Amino acid sequence: MASGTDRAVGMGLVGFSLLLFTYYTIWVIILPFVDSDHVVHQYFLPREYSVILPGIAALILLLCVGTFIGVVTRKNRKPKVD
Repeated sequence: MASGTDRAVGMGLVGFSLLLFTYYTIWVIILPFVDSDHVVHQYFLPREYSVILPGIAALILLLCVGTFIGVVTRKNRKPKVD
């Protein structure tokens, strides 16, 4: 069973993910249909970043996964028997 701290951290991560998903959805799907001089545009980055930031995040994720697989593979390699 998870302790209280684990649950709090899990709920925090779920809340952060929900907030990030909502922000990105509004930014990418709804904001293009709002007039460019509307006040809501000041709370969002320029649209170019809606492609750049997820691309950078994907590259970092692939780098971390590749590094993890490399480290685990290297640690589990059996020495050669002569």
